[in-house]
Amino acid sequence: MWNARVVDLFCGAGGLTCGLESAGLVVAEGVDVDKRCRHPYEKHTSARFVNKDILEYKSEDIRNAWRDAKYKILVGCAPCQPYSTDSKKKKTNEHNRWSLISRFETLVVETRPDVVSMENVPPLRHRHEYLEFKSRLQEMGYFVHDVVADCRLYGVPQKRDRLVLLASRHGSISIVRGSTLDSESWPDVKSAIGHLPSLNAGDVYSNDPLHRTSRLSEVNLRRIRVSIPGGTWRDWPVSLRAPCHQREKGRTYPSVYGRMEWKKPSPTITGQCYGYGNGRFGHPDQDRALSLREAAILQTFPLVSTSG
Repeated sequence: MWNARVVDLFCGAGGLTCGLESAGLVVAEGVDVDKRCRHPYEKHTSARFVNKDILEYKSEDIRNAWRDAKYKILVGCAPCQPYSTDSKKKKTNEHNRWSLISRFETLVVETRPDVVSMENVPPLRHRHEYLEFKSRLQEMGYFVHDVVADCRLYGVPQKRDRLVLLASRHGSISIVRGSTLDSESWPDVKSAIGHLPSLNAGDVYSNDPLHRTSRLSEVNLRRIRVSIPGGTWRDWPVSLRAPCHQREKGRTYPSVYGRMEWKKPSPTITGQCYGYGNGRFGHPDQDRALSLREAAILQTFPLVSTSG
């Protein structure tokens, strides 16, 4: 559509690249340190996957990927764990990835793309790394826009807020306003995954190896059987409550071991959503956690064959 080429840093399994391609952009390559991302990335997208640590990926690599495109675009979502709400409870020295925003900034300074885009968790908006990055962009002459976007307004069937930054060297830029502004029109769990075949905990659907679920221990099977959609572990008999929830600190985590609700968007999907005890990831009426396929659909990955 446009004479533009994109490089996607921290590309993961390819969600952002997939969206960019669907909008008509050519993504030259995606870069990620996790080699396990190669298969889903190349399966879902037309871009090249580069398995490399971002600290070893150089500005010259980006220029080579852009080639002679009229418009050069650099995008990326650094791993969000250091900036998430949950991580506030952890020691900073448990994370070795605080420098990744700074590395992204360095690559922008060295390559000066026409357009820059970055997304991450909302708490990042107040951190000095992010504020420094924004300030540097403005000093370089970029027009900068950022917003915390509610993904439900863009047709995503989950409650997910993301900090989105856009910067352009060619004039003002802003995120398109979401079209599903009425909460009654938000896609829900039922519309997203209600059509999938039923599974028991630990099962794999024969026609789709991604529609697989984790096993549950006997005590967790008993727990999920007495869980109600939208409820909490406080609904359980005391004998089924985990020891940590009976301590004062554990009382502040009502959503763990919870079931989702059919007629609402899902909670925020995390990397641990296949585990029943990791959040409100229990299926609305089947006694199990989300399958990998269900998680992918709630993240709006397209349905593609998993063969090959």
